[in-house]
Formats: sequence, C-alpha cells, structure tokens
Amino acid sequence: MSSEQSRKLTIYDLAKLANSSPSTVSAVLNGTWQRRRISRKLAKRILELAEREGYSTNMQARALRRDRSGILGMILPLYDNRYFSSIAQVFEAEARRRGIFTIVSCTNRDPAQEREAARMMLAYRVEHLICTGATDPDAIAEMCGAAGIASLNLDLPGTAAPSVISANREGACRLTDALLDRLEARRADAARVLFIGGRAEDHNTRERIEGFRQARERRGLATAPTDIVTCDYAAEKAQAALEAYVGREGRLPAAMFVNSTISLEGIVRWLRLGGHDVNDIIMGCFDWDPLAAAFHPRLIMMRQDVPTMIARLFDWIDVPPEDPASRLEVMPEIVGDPAQARVAG
Repeated sequence: MSSEQSRKLTIYDLAKLANSSPSTVSAVLNGTWQRRRISRKLAKRILELAEREGYSTNMQARALRRDRSGILGMILPLYDNRYFSSIAQVFEAEARRRGIFTIVSCTNRDPAQEREAARMMLAYRVEHLICTGATDPDAIAEMCGAAGIASLNLDLPGTAAPSVISANREGACRLTDALLDRLEARRADAARVLFIGGRAEDHNTRERIEGFRQARERRGLATAPTDIVTCDYAAEKAQAALEAYVGREGRLPAAMFVNSTISLEGIVRWLRLGGHDVNDIIMGCFDWDPLAAAFHPRLIMMRQDVPTMIARLFDWIDVPPEDPASRLEVMPEIVGDPAQARVAG
C-alpha cells in the first residue's frame, strides 16, 4: 500500500470526491446539514462516499443514513425538583432497558432555551422528542413536524402532539378534601384555606385551582380571589407572597394548598423566620418529596405517578395514537393522610 493510499482521508478529500465544498461535507458529517439547507440527496451521497472510502462518521451521520438514530430526546424544565428529576431517571432507565440512548436537556422554563434544545436534538435526528413541562409545547411540536420527527408532551399538555399528564383537577379535589377534613377535626375555620404557588397561565395550575374550588363548593364554601395566590413556583416568590398575604389579612391562613415543593420551601422558610411552628398550620402540597414529609410529618402530599406516566409515554412511542391531540391523565397518589388514601383507593 502506498503512502498516498494509507493516508487518512480528510473532509477535503471527500469534498473533492463529492464535487462539493469542505464546509458542505463538514455540515453533513456533523449533522447540521438541514440548517444549511443542503439537499438530502447530496447529504446521502456524501455519507455513502464517506462509508465507501472508510471515513469514520459520527452518530448523527449514521442516523441520517439509516433514518433511525436509536436516540430519544427529552426537554426538562428543572433538575432541582424531585418530580422532574424522577421523570428523567425513570425515562432514561426505561429507554436503556430497550437499548435506546437518551439526551436530556434542562431548559429552566425558558421558551428560548426550549427551542434551542429542540433544534439541537433535531440535528441529532432523535426518533422522538419528549416535551416535559414545556412553556409552549405546540411550538416544539411544529418544529418536530417540520423535521419529520414525532413529539410527545409530558406533564403539561399541548394540542399539536399527544400528552401524558397527571389528573390535576381530581388530584387537587382529593388534596383539598384532606385539608378540609383536618380542619373540621380541629374545629378550625374551614373558610381560611390559601392556595399558593404556580402560574395562572399554566394548565396544571388552572386545573388544580378548579379542583380546589370544586372541593370547597361541595361543602358550601365560597372561594374568594384573595384565597388564591399564583406567585410562580420559585421559593423566594412564594415566601414574599405569603408575607404579603399575612400583612394584608392580618393573620395566617388556617390551612394552605401549596402548589409545588419548590414553593413549599419558601413557605416553610417564611414561617421559620417568623418564629411560627409549621406544625400548627395544616398544609398540603401538590408534589412529593420524602425529606419534606420527614421534616413535617403532618404534611399531606400528592405524589405524581411517574412510573405509570412514563409507561404510558412509551406505549405511545410504540403505537402512536390516531388523534394528535390525545390526552391521557394519570391519577396521583395522596400521601400523609391514611383516611383519605383509603377513600382514593
């Protein structure tokens, strides 16, 4: 073998063989050819040349050649939350069991970060893109549709792709019932229950508020606008919102429906700083964390059924539903209130 024959092939050699430019060859091999508006026909020709000539192609190039990457992508809003980290862990475990590689990207509830993460995953030709808690899941579904990639929504629903979510309204009804039962047992004022945390424009928050209202209405209790404080999910915002509520009302609520463990952190912080005993206030949280439950044994929590949600998600990956707007709700489990748990079961 001559030195010329044994020399390692470069993208310049491939460009010459393909009668194309080195930048075009590079874009095809690194998977960004679509963004460069390079034709699929040319991209395939370059890949075929690369394979024939023994050029080592990367995972993206192999994915384009086979039209199957063996990769699933997931957009996740947060890592520092038990619920979302559990979703990522169970999702990756199930994918690994099936011999599938996953890419998970945290987007911090930022629409721009969500779109950028989606663009990068589409460049890798993921077989499915899972939008978990996305701020605009329909926008991501449209991006996926344009690229010929299937998408699914998890946690927050959309209208352009199938969605697997928690049964937020019914779960909120059950949590509110548990809070009201505790208040009645204490002979406390059942009218003074505060819903705090979440975003008013967020589907899950809206559904939980509706469940909160319905449970109260069934007991003849009206819900005033001041009984609901949607202050976002951040701990510091929940802390400031509770301080403002107490300043306005002149007293603490008798019970609180807290709309995430992140918000719960801010609530407990404010109570501790003010010298209040957290055990004096009946609290329920639509979320679950074992440490929170351990530090506040009277806390009632709704544990979202992540294993079942992920199982149903993979069912739809295997056999997509006919209706792209299909929605499946999974009932969460109430934890910390044995009597209510028996009713739910």
